[in-house]
Amino acid sequence: MALPIVAIVGRPNVGKSSLLNCLAKQRISIVEPTAGVTRDRVSVILDVNDVYFELVDTGGYGIEDRDGLTAHVEAQIQFAVSAAVLVLFVVDAREGATPLDRKVAELLRQANRDAILVANKVDEVRTGTDLGDLNRLGFGEPVSVSALHGRGRSDMLERIAELLRPLASERPADPVLKLAIVGRRNAGKSTFINALAGEERVIVSEVPGTTRDSVDVRFEHDGQTYVAIDTAGVRKKRKLADDIEYYGFTRAERSIRRADVVLFFIDSTVPIGEVDKRLGGYIAEQHKPCVFVVNKWDLAKDQAVTDQYGEYLTKVMPNLDFVPIAFVTATQSRNIQSTLNLAKSLYKQATVRVSTAALNEAMAEILAMRGPSPKRGAKRPKILYGTQIGVAPPTLVFFVNSPSLIRPDYQRFLLKRLRERLPFDEVPIRLLFRSRHSTGRAARTAARPRRAEASAGKRPRRKGARSKP
Repeated sequence: MALPIVAIVGRPNVGKSSLLNCLAKQRISIVEPTAGVTRDRVSVILDVNDVYFELVDTGGYGIEDRDGLTAHVEAQIQFAVSAAVLVLFVVDAREGATPLDRKVAELLRQANRDAILVANKVDEVRTGTDLGDLNRLGFGEPVSVSALHGRGRSDMLERIAELLRPLASERPADPVLKLAIVGRRNAGKSTFINALAGEERVIVSEVPGTTRDSVDVRFEHDGQTYVAIDTAGVRKKRKLADDIEYYGFTRAERSIRRADVVLFFIDSTVPIGEVDKRLGGYIAEQHKPCVFVVNKWDLAKDQAVTDQYGEYLTKVMPNLDFVPIAFVTATQSRNIQSTLNLAKSLYKQATVRVSTAALNEAMAEILAMRGPSPKRGAKRPKILYGTQIGVAPPTLVFFVNSPSLIRPDYQRFLLKRLRERLPFDEVPIRLLFRSRHSTGRAARTAARPRRAEASAGKRPRRKGARSKP
């Protein structure tokens, strides 16, 4: 059963994004004094006394977008209103009813939607009579709130829950996979998201930097729920034009941290640049399973074959040389499904647990091939044994005579050889080295795996990695 949708609608700069953040108690939408920051539909699922609903923020109605995207923004508002069972019609209590507020009111009347009139910014209203002319909008007595300070939040949520309770919404299914869609600007991320969702869920435009917020898009496939996180396109820090782009960049980083798998979009028509390398470094630093999604392949396939492009990626981003590659054309929905399947395969790899016996058997083979060499004048390092202590990412701890003796070059060698022998050859592995005196504590930690980790070892592993164009 689909969740009821509550849409937040109003003219620019009345505090719609602040209201969404206030009701959700999270910083989800970007809040800036600049009018027209929100463009896409930004949503969050809320639970108020077992009443579940999707709260959707929208762009400002009537905004003259500086990039010429006014029609796109208003189309997204229309989508939200048509899908909503309830609208929060937000106005600025300090300014009263403006001509543009009256246009929004007429839009809602034409759509025949139930609405709650929300008078925001009441923190600066001195008397109750200041709200009097808002009644003329035709939506009854306004509910007074201050989204910025959280005043009226509980009353607002209770009012929403009261109106939605007859709809008997159920707890939504938890997503089986969260995908962060990241990459430089104009790499085709939003087009890919819409192909996954099967609708125009986010704005697609040739204008660079169209997406600003990180937008969670829930979609269903084969009876399972997924979340794809569309992010703002990343650009060089020194070229960030304003705070809006800065917030978009930091949200892209946060999206990587909370994702199960990252789809790293590469524009095949332009060379790999500083932005791509920096983003790849952050993905590696966070130990996130990743797919290189090489988009616009229809425009580049005559210039190189897939193997050549794979070698190119390995050369320019050697820290991600194990990452599989999907070649797609998002505008034609080509290889969308195979990319989703690849992401699912990586998540299974990242949650596999291997036995201590299997790990040490692999380690014995590696040590027979090449053991760690000592630093000049230092004693010889010895690896005693290892065990897996975590998943997502697979985390291996090795007990040694002295952790400081294990040189970085040997750690890189060890990672590659382990990836060849263990069932997580396409995902990052975290290596830890502990003194032999830590064995007791680590053994106790390993004996108490988290519930999710304990069940993850039963998941099947899928070999193979590279989708064909």
